[in-house]
Amino acid sequence: MGSVTPRANRKKVFITGVNGLLGQKLVAQLIQRDNFEIIGCGRGDNRLPLEGFEYVSLDITDEEKVKEVIGVLKPEIIIHGAAMTNVDECELNQEAAYIANVKATEYLLRAAEEIKSHFIFVSTDFIFSGKEGPLDENAEGSPVNYYGETKLEAENLVKASSTKWAIVRTVLVFGIAHDMSRSNIILWVKSSLEKGKKIQVVDDQYRTPTLAEDLAEGCILIAEKGAEGIFNISGSDFLTPYDMAIITADYFGLDKTLISKVDSKTFTQPAKRPLKTGFILEKARKELGYEPKTFRTAIAILSKQIILASS
Repeated sequence: MGSVTPRANRKKVFITGVNGLLGQKLVAQLIQRDNFEIIGCGRGDNRLPLEGFEYVSLDITDEEKVKEVIGVLKPEIIIHGAAMTNVDECELNQEAAYIANVKATEYLLRAAEEIKSHFIFVSTDFIFSGKEGPLDENAEGSPVNYYGETKLEAENLVKASSTKWAIVRTVLVFGIAHDMSRSNIILWVKSSLEKGKKIQVVDDQYRTPTLAEDLAEGCILIAEKGAEGIFNISGSDFLTPYDMAIITADYFGLDKTLISKVDSKTFTQPAKRPLKTGFILEKARKELGYEPKTFRTAIAILSKQIILASS
């Protein structure tokens, strides 16, 4: 029998966006540990089929409500993963993106400062220009789209904060939501090739794709160690989407001849994407003991989750 941490000694962690992919994985991993009291918020009703955490309905763009809820709960740790992340939607609706990504962060930070919470902010590789990669934590931000601009501005608010803080930068997060409500490159490639559809996949963008479980693990390591500063938390394989598609086809034994290489100019999208990002992970490995899954291992994990979700 393992020892159970007394409730009084557990740290209270407050997670924004628990209905989202990262939020789901954070809650699922934290309830397996016994050193945290978990509270999560989202808009509207709780959509997680999990027990062992408290759910609060909260619109984080409502400053007074944020102040009230955080002031009452007094969490030692806040993991702020909620954001407007659809890059094209952010480009087309900049006011909404600014409120969701900058103002909400500002309100949460102010509330965190009042009670001296450890504020862990989830950011993105899209704060970078895409001219070079992989990048370390000292790389200078220079976004090429509005989503990246909002996340960089929010990062600067965090850095200027008087409370203890950490910034978690990540790249191309993928995973299986509990209700299979989200697609990702692996699901898209698998589904398309199984139907015999030809697909075009870009070969001039480079990323270090991140399994959602790995991102959650990185955030929890930061929380457990009380780590401060900027940390790159992503996958370690430096790949193009075309590479990802080929690895996926190989794993599932599907027809790779249906996949054709194209460059980014083939697709017209409202928001520009950085061409090359990806992260160097030495700091997270050394200071946190973080070690991500390989992309192929991540596919194997998703494959099992697909079977479970459809059974």
